[in-house]
This record gives sequence, structure tokens and C-alpha cells, in this order.
Amino acid sequence: MSTARLLLVDDHQIVLDSLQLLFREMPGVEVVGTLSDSRKVITFVDTNDVDILICDLHMPRQSGLELTMALRLRHPDLKILILTMAEDATAIREAVRAGVSGYVLKRTGRNELQWAIDQLMNEGHYFSPELVGQLASFNTNGSNPIDELAILTDREIEVLTLIADERSTQQIADRLFISVPTVETHRRHLMQKLGAKSVVGMVKFAMKHGLAH
Repeated sequence: MSTARLLLVDDHQIVLDSLQLLFREMPGVEVVGTLSDSRKVITFVDTNDVDILICDLHMPRQSGLELTMALRLRHPDLKILILTMAEDATAIREAVRAGVSGYVLKRTGRNELQWAIDQLMNEGHYFSPELVGQLASFNTNGSNPIDELAILTDREIEVLTLIADERSTQQIADRLFISVPTVETHRRHLMQKLGAKSVVGMVKFAMKHGLAH
């Protein structure tokens, strides 16, 4: 996997310093810049190669949501990961509406943060499993459900489609050229993200989104 080039943005210098130390120990990660003034982010991204922007949600001068909306127009391929203390449903939903690629809490551990970076680089999205349940009933206009597929990785969608086609775990593993334990991990993540209690719940979701053949 290619090196993930990160830009860290937070109005607290101690947070930036701590994140730098953390990422310095992670393989396949390079911090290409740190900024405490969110107004400088767009210029930095315009003039440097950045794969993932990691920023707080609430910052003075320009918030993480304002940055996301501005950068989505200029750099649609940039991955934007919100790293914040805000875990209320409204904040998460507004972030999704703005177009963030991922959302994790500042209390998260090193392992999940590493996993989030890997998922963003490989799949394009990562939302902490403890938060995605709050998105299940989110409506963008009061009647149409949010694009819930946005919280699933490409691989999870593939696995879900095959589950809906009544494929066994071994058949899914063979079809996708992955191991059985990996399929079981994807299945577990799908159940967490979709709030499903059984395969029936996952199949209903797949049918709702046109994934079942």
C-alpha cells in the first residue's frame, strides 16, 4: 500500500503534537503538514500532495464542516476524516451531509485510528462502529433516508450483496479471494453498522438498496 500523506488540523497545538508523535510510529503514514489555523488549509492542499485531511469539527475561524464543503469542490478525491469530541447525532449527521469521508472520536485508540487510515486509503470511507447506528434513521429531506451505503466500504458492499444472494461464508471467501475469518469480520462490521440482529436484517437492507438480485 502506498504511503498515506496526512495533513493535521486542530486549533490546539498539544493535539497536533500528540497526533504527530502517534503517526510517527505508524507504518505507511507520513504527516506532510500541521496547521492550527484552519484558514490556511485550502492554500496548503492546493499546493501540496495530501491524501487525507484530519481535522476537528469545531474550530474558530473556519469549522471542519466549512472546510469540508469548500474542499469537496476543489479536491473531490481528498479524504476528509473528522477527529473530534462531538458524538451527538446532529453533529455526525451534519458532517455526513457536508461530505466527510470518515468520523472518529478523539478518545479512540491507536489501533482504530490506524484502521481508519487504512480504510480511507483502500475503501474511501470510515465511520467508527460506535457512531454509525446514529445515522440509520437520518433523513436528508424528511422523507428519503440518507445514502446509508456511504458508511459501508466497497468490500462490505460486495460481502453484503453475496450474503443477500444466499452465498455461504466459504463461497463468499472463494468469490472475493479472501479468507473465511476476513469474511466473518466483514459480516460482524456489517451487523454493527446496519444495526442488524441477524442475516435477515442485512438482507432487508440489501433489498432496500437494490443489492439483492
